[in-house]
Amino acid sequence: MSVLAVGMAACSDTPPPASEDREPLGVNYSTGDPAADSSDEWTLGTTDTITAVDPAGAYDFGSWNLQYQMFQTLVSVPANGSEPEPDAASCAYDDPQTITCDLDEGLTFANGNELTSSDVKYSLERNIAINDPNGSAILLGSIIDDSNPDKPVLAKGAVETPDDTTVVFHLNKPDLTFLKVLSTATASIVDEEVYPANKELADTDEHSGSGPYVLAQYKDGVQATFELNENYAGPHPGIAPRVYVSYYKDDASLASDIKKGAIDIAWRSLSPTQQQGLADDGVAVLKGNGSEFRYWVWDMNEGAGTEAAVRQAVAQVLDRDQISANAYDGTVTPSYSIVPPGFGGQKDSFMDVYGDPDVDAATALLEDAGVETPVALKLGYPQEHYGPNAVDEATEIAEQLNDTGLFDVTTETGEWEQYQTDYKKDAYDLFMLGWYPDFLDADNYLSPFVVDGGFFANGYSNDEVNTLVDEELAETDEAARDEIIGQIQDIVAEDVPLIPSWNGANIAAVGEGMGGVQDTLDPTYIFRFWMITKS
Repeated sequence: MSVLAVGMAACSDTPPPASEDREPLGVNYSTGDPAADSSDEWTLGTTDTITAVDPAGAYDFGSWNLQYQMFQTLVSVPANGSEPEPDAASCAYDDPQTITCDLDEGLTFANGNELTSSDVKYSLERNIAINDPNGSAILLGSIIDDSNPDKPVLAKGAVETPDDTTVVFHLNKPDLTFLKVLSTATASIVDEEVYPANKELADTDEHSGSGPYVLAQYKDGVQATFELNENYAGPHPGIAPRVYVSYYKDDASLASDIKKGAIDIAWRSLSPTQQQGLADDGVAVLKGNGSEFRYWVWDMNEGAGTEAAVRQAVAQVLDRDQISANAYDGTVTPSYSIVPPGFGGQKDSFMDVYGDPDVDAATALLEDAGVETPVALKLGYPQEHYGPNAVDEATEIAEQLNDTGLFDVTTETGEWEQYQTDYKKDAYDLFMLGWYPDFLDADNYLSPFVVDGGFFANGYSNDEVNTLVDEELAETDEAARDEIIGQIQDIVAEDVPLIPSWNGANIAAVGEGMGGVQDTLDPTYIFRFWMITKS
């Protein structure tokens, strides 16, 4: 099957008080009311944190989910779909290295400025030039001139704008996933008259996109207020006139507020205990297909992680079933590959290489390499960013490793934004990260992770892996591509630059009268405000 068949077809700053006498809903794990033609305003509660409102400054789903409401992309993935469809433009591959996009006529930003092909090129160019270490410019590698890695720029001729409504991409290599990249918040279209070329717009400044909603007010860590964009001309018009997002420090407060009706939706992240408690209290808990991935990254720049035998020995003794049972009450699925189940070419390579946990095998690995034991390891994990069970997982892993007698493990936590800086400065030997796919393709669990240190800059580089990644990106035969993806997973399991831990579902708790929530709980983890209604 040729992948080239991918051508496109086709305000107040506080919510009103909640009623204290609302009747609880019955438990519902699989359905949700359909969206309606009209809606009251509603409130989403989340423990997600925001790195930056500006699309050039963030690579996390808390930030991205704000940006998806505010900014258009050329194409977007529909709920429960996997292939991009037209958004601000209709796009198609001319060949594996060329994409042509035709912008819709009459697009404007919320401030009234016209949206043209020049804005599209500018948006991508500034994202690359700013190159924020917490940003996602790495996804734009196929249009980057990386001859100077310290100061990447848009490659000459990579993006052409022959007229105001046409954008042509000339990729530096065959890349049949780039159209999906253009559906992510990385490719958010910003107004070149508003956003500086070489620095990010502050969160407190006025942001103007062409998406279905406008960010009317924002207070970091407290609340975001969205209002309908009256100038929106895209395919996803919002229904609710106003949407609030309330940010919580912990899931206990989040669960408490959804139960008493202070918020309408609780999403990301409720612990297994809180999910069950809400269900027991009659709150509807909806479960959608998910592709959440939790993993641990080795620092291979310095310290214990530079020794392959140490990395392999940890992989040899890690008991994922116990992580799931003891840290997550069995609500997550043990992961044995960096590519989750359901994606083309996925295979459980870590199980194939290491089998069940085996202390004797780990001991032999260390002895054969002449590694003295116990090996001192510092495990890092972010406080709150991945929910309250992150500490349970870190504690479980530390106890498992210490119980072997082969390791002397300590744990350390940090606030999310500082944590991102610290792990890139070699603060931990092994550190926790989570992944929600930028787009639904196996490569999104490969290129950002294993090509020359990945987005987390952990020092890993394998020429064979780099070559194979280029091959799978260019391969148009599905079976052949799946074979290459399998080879990459096998090599990663041998090299162990990171260790997969578990995969999880997409879960939300909802209050009375909410519609459309179930439909947006899909593997993309895009929470589509424009689909949600409250009656």
